[in-house]
Parts: sequence; structure tokens; C-alpha cells
Amino acid sequence: MIMLTRGSALLGLLMFLATLPIHAQPAPWQAGAAAVDITPTAPTWLAGYASRDHASDGTIHPLWVKALALQDGQGHRAVIVTSDVLGFPKAMSERMCGRLQKSLGLARADIMLNSSHTHSGPVILDSLMCMYPVDAAGLEQIKLETARIEDAVVAAAEKAFAGLRPARLSSGGGTVRFAVNRRNNAEAEVPKLNELKGPVDHAVPVLLAAGEDGAPIAVLFGYACHSTVLSGFQWCGDYPGFAQIEVEKAHPGAVAMFAAGCGADINPLPRRSVELARQYGRELAFAVDEALADTMKPLEPVLATRYAETELLLEPAPDRAHFEEVAAKAAPYLKNAAADQLRELDAGHALRSSYPYCVQLWRIGSQTLVALGGEVVVDYAVTIKRMLGRETFVLGYSNDLMSYIPSLRVLREGGYEGDTSQLEYGMPAKWRENVESRVLDSVRALAVDTGVEVKPLE
Repeated sequence: MIMLTRGSALLGLLMFLATLPIHAQPAPWQAGAAAVDITPTAPTWLAGYASRDHASDGTIHPLWVKALALQDGQGHRAVIVTSDVLGFPKAMSERMCGRLQKSLGLARADIMLNSSHTHSGPVILDSLMCMYPVDAAGLEQIKLETARIEDAVVAAAEKAFAGLRPARLSSGGGTVRFAVNRRNNAEAEVPKLNELKGPVDHAVPVLLAAGEDGAPIAVLFGYACHSTVLSGFQWCGDYPGFAQIEVEKAHPGAVAMFAAGCGADINPLPRRSVELARQYGRELAFAVDEALADTMKPLEPVLATRYAETELLLEPAPDRAHFEEVAAKAAPYLKNAAADQLRELDAGHALRSSYPYCVQLWRIGSQTLVALGGEVVVDYAVTIKRMLGRETFVLGYSNDLMSYIPSLRVLREGGYEGDTSQLEYGMPAKWRENVESRVLDSVRALAVDTGVEVKPLE
């Protein structure tokens, strides 16, 4: 009788696996990353603020579209794209995804588009156009830049897939605390406060794709906070742009990618200076490096992707007199938005009563990633982490920028995120009170479909 020690048994297993045909052995991850510069070369209107009165006049640092392509051990492929823009409207996302589905053979669920929501990037055509008093020449420039960004997204994704190579994936996270709930803390008072109020999500999720030699191919990281440190007229990725620069300095050859979380009601405070944007970027990059050094867990080469659209319902629209009053008395951008609703009525069209809202979920090995459309308030991240586990990556600003997505709490409290922002986004009324439950139900269904454990909410 031959007795095998644990060491000799393991050695025997490894020798047996080595004799198997290649196709019978577990395949590793494949990963590739690419970046394309999208900094406008001509003066173009900057997105995000209605108070601006002229086009861009300089550059603090370049703007980018970046892509991370993945292929699991069974050949399932997917790509996540990050971008230094306010967000992609639905029609633009559908065009880009259609092109990638055709050129790369991907399913819709295999393509995830996220934007940093920087307020120092270019205006995208058909997104919040009521806010920008552009003339005919300015509109033509916006059209050119929008087409250029669309081409850049496709090019980055295709280049990333062309560079696929064996890789190891791992995930982890850190913490940064400059994000402040803007609904509960007055901006001017924040530097004086000893205690801040309101929910926040200070987590910094990190996904690393490294080559066989251990060198990073791509570092994807996120944070749930508006990219609104800056409000000037120069191109800049805001604090996420500075963070990506710092991560790439620390890891030469890697592509650093920032994915925005659910920070629609969260601001970086204090703010309003390049020095603060750079400081917050460095803090975020330091948290990423700490995570890379201490918290990363390997992810097995199994990828599951799901995408769904759920119909979110709006309250009944106000009558014509309401929009006429807004068009006559409100701020210029709201006058424009009200005029858009009046044109719909004049054309005999019914005003919008619902919207097809996109929800996406990926399982990358044991790591769950949820991506939600629109400007999603932080309550969603808090609740989804209770449902799916606190290590879940929860992103907003993904695949579509159609409006703010308030929780039931925020909706009932009202204010900008819950009510008044709707009109500038082309919505004639606020969401119904079941908005949160419908989004969470969709997330729950996708999680169950991919085998992710769902914990009951108390």
C-alpha cells in the first residue's frame, strides 16, 4: 500500500493536469486596455453648468475615453468603457453599442459604458441642450465633438480587444472621505463643521487586470461623488482625471480608469480650485494604491453579464398653463426646457409618462458589479450593498444619462434631485414613488439570474 502525503498528491495532480490536452485545462483570463484622447481641439461649450457664458478657453489636462476588454476561460467577452464626459444620452449609447455589437460580436449585456460626469468636459449633442446658449456655429462644433467621441469609444474598445493577452484579475477596495452629502450640509459651512450629516458611500472599489508577469494592464476604480470641484472654462477630468494621472504615474504602462458611483447628491467639499481637484485626485489614487497592496482577492475566470430595461413611471404632467408660466418667468435654461414641452403639446404629442431605464449587472468571478443609468443618489449604493454584499461595485452614470434617479426618501423630501431637476432633463414631471422599488427589483432579478446571492432587505 502506497501512502501519499498532501505534497505528493498535489504534485501528482499537477503532473496529471499537464498531460491533459490544452482544451481540457482551465483557461486564464484574457485582458486588454486602450485609451483614446478626446480633448477638443477647437473652442467648444463645456457641459454641466447653466451659468457658463462662453466656450472653452484652454486645457488643464487631456480628456480620455478608455476601455478594458475581458475574456473569461470559456471565451465569453465583454468591455467596460470609461469617459471624461458628463454622460451619454440613450440614443448615442445605442449607436455606439450597435457598432460594437457588429464589429466585435458582442451582446448588449457585454458592453458597459460609464462616464465620470466631469463638469469640465464637452457638451454632448441632445443632452441637457436647454442649458447652453450656443449659436449655430457652436451647435455645429458640438455635433462634431459628439461624433468624434462616439468614434473614440468604438476605437478604444476595438483596440482593447486587439490587445487581449493572458491576465489575472483581482478586486479589492479602499476608502476616501472628501465626499459630502450636499442635501444635508451647506457648502459654505462644511469647513467649519465638526460633524457631517446624511448618507455617503466613501468606498473606493478597485479592479486590477495584471499580466502574467504581474505588471498592471488596467486599474479600474470608482468613487461616489460628483465631479464638480471645477467650474471654469478649461478642459479637465476634475478630481477623477487627476487620480487617473497619479495611478498611471505609479504604475507605468497601465491604463487607469475611473468609473463614477452613485454620487448624484454628493459633492466634493470644499471645492472651486484646481489645487483641491489635484488634492482629491491624489487622495483617491493613494487609496487605490493601498488597495492594490493590501486588499486584492483573485477572481476566477468566469464572466456573466446581464442587461435589462425597466419602465419607470412619471407622475401625471402639469397642464399647459404651468409650462407657459415657467417659459415666461423662470431662468433662461428652464424657459428653454418649458418651451420644449410646449412644442410637444403644439405638435399634438402626449407628454412623456414613463422611461425605459437601463440596469446592468456583471459577475466577474466572485465580484459583482452593478451599473445604473442616470444621476443616481447614494441611497441606491447603500441599499444594493445590503442586498448583494458590501464589496459590490455600484456605479451610476452608466449607459444613459436621462435624469436624476432619486430614492423614495429623496423623492419625498423634494428639492433639486427629487423634483426640480426633471424639467431640464426633458421630463415633464417627477418620478412616481415606486421608482426605487422598480430599480431594486430589476437589480435583484439580474442578480438571481447570474447566481449572485441576494439578501432580504429588512
